[in-house]
Amino acid sequence: MKKGIVGLLVTLMLMSVPLMVVAEDVELRIAWWGSQNRHERTIKVIEMFEEQYPNIKVVYEPSGWGDHWTKLATQIAGGNPPDLIQHYRGGLAEWVDKEQLLPLDQFVEDGTIDTTNISDGAIEGGRFGDKLYGINLGTNSQCFILDADAFKKAEIHLPPQTWTWKDFEELVMQLHGKLGIFGMGYSLVDDSQLTLNAYLIGHGENIYDATGTKLSYSDERLLDYLNMVMRLQKSGAMPAMAEEVERRGQGVESTEIVPGKAAMVYMWSNQVVAVQSAAGEDRNLVLTHVPRPEGGQASNYIKPSMLFTISSASKHPKEAAQFIDFFTNSVEANKILLGERGVPISSVVRKELAPLLGKAQREMFEFLQRVDGDNSPIPPPNAVNHTDIINNVYFPQFIDPVLYGQISPEDGVKMFREMAEEILSE
Repeated sequence: MKKGIVGLLVTLMLMSVPLMVVAEDVELRIAWWGSQNRHERTIKVIEMFEEQYPNIKVVYEPSGWGDHWTKLATQIAGGNPPDLIQHYRGGLAEWVDKEQLLPLDQFVEDGTIDTTNISDGAIEGGRFGDKLYGINLGTNSQCFILDADAFKKAEIHLPPQTWTWKDFEELVMQLHGKLGIFGMGYSLVDDSQLTLNAYLIGHGENIYDATGTKLSYSDERLLDYLNMVMRLQKSGAMPAMAEEVERRGQGVESTEIVPGKAAMVYMWSNQVVAVQSAAGEDRNLVLTHVPRPEGGQASNYIKPSMLFTISSASKHPKEAAQFIDFFTNSVEANKILLGERGVPISSVVRKELAPLLGKAQREMFEFLQRVDGDNSPIPPPNAVNHTDIINNVYFPQFIDPVLYGQISPEDGVKMFREMAEEILSE
């Protein structure tokens, strides 16, 4: 009888003790592109995340820009993409069209990704159509990085933020003539048409229209741009085409401004952090607006520097969303990142980081404030066929043959339009 009572009491006691739920072990894979500086900072944040979520193991796959997309294409073809993918706004259309990305709205609605301290504008850059596919990793804008010491040595004043493309060309020639270095480094013919698009935006044009099915610029603008590039390359004030091709796809640490071989380079504002790190803290680097046409509008616009997206094939989307939230809202994590991907979108994080900013971060934050009051609307996302156009037409059939002198700029501009429009119509 006693045994029966004791057994009953033990059973009741066990029933009153809440069961401990042991979190399932999860492995997440994350892929991003960037400089060595970005790799090191991101890996430290991953380690912090794993300490907070000991059941989650994060396998990271950092690359340079070109290798990032090559590896992803192979992984997707094999049915094994990473859970988390660093993306850029211009590439969302193609991935969404192929249903390779998971909408994130559910994770914002249930609070997994906390947007309480984030403005609607900072979130909108990750939308395509009526769904959210990416979380902004930092506010960003195009810029020219100027070597203030080189300008001082040449006894040339730094340009105002309202400088024009005519001013730019004259400055490049003057700096080259006085210092014997490149006035302008890589690149005015970059991997994604970004500098060209900035040139077009100043004229109120874009490469693609809002539907992503048509080109939206005048051939005259493209021809003017090409002729400017060719004049600067021919003069020796800017790297020759062979050097441009060699630099294509390399990290920002290899840019000519780092060893002092160029007085100016075109980049995204967040990249000044890696450039400053590579060049040395003693270097004085200044950010300014991209030149604009005489009488034209600003060539700059504000955008997400890049985005974290979740693969539609991910088996652990909830945990992937937790990582995005940590990366976005953890003050301690952002003390490690220090705005390397752009100005943080959380107002709380920005406030906490202000006293900790180094020279490059402070320059970036102040530059974005100036751009905030002097910019043009963000262009539409790239066309779904953009990658095809870049890889199979823009460089091999157009830019390279023109700048190597194999075809005339006029023939190149005409041929590019014909070939690009054929792809867009498919």
